[in-house]
Amino acid sequence: MVNKKLINEWIEKAEEDFGFASSIIEESAYYAQICFHFQQAAEKYLKTYIVAYELEFRKSHELVELLGICKAKDQTFASIEEECNYLNRFYIDTRYPVHWPVSYSKEDALKAKIAVKKIADTVFSLISEIIK
Repeated sequence: MVNKKLINEWIEKAEEDFGFASSIIEESAYYAQICFHFQQAAEKYLKTYIVAYELEFRKSHELVELLGICKAKDQTFASIEEECNYLNRFYIDTRYPVHWPVSYSKEDALKAKIAVKKIADTVFSLISEIIK
């Protein structure tokens, strides 16, 4: 049986990350952190779909892996592959020291925001009947 409470908890966490990152784009130059929160929002939106359909998944932050699980259930997810690929790098690049310099711009953050919005819209369109 679908656990609407759990689905709504995933949505709430995704919305928190998305809202936080969106709210500070104009006031902050910490674009790596903003991009990280957009990646986190995308991850949680995908996990919302996975939980809504009770699909199996392991603990992972890889958007491409999570997308594959979603896509196996519904090919509509093929339409957001580019967005997931774009956002995927923000998890590792922004969390751990690397051997090469990484910097992100406001434009990167704005593009990340648009990508997450498309992912969220896709997920919501496919779970709308479940969360009514």
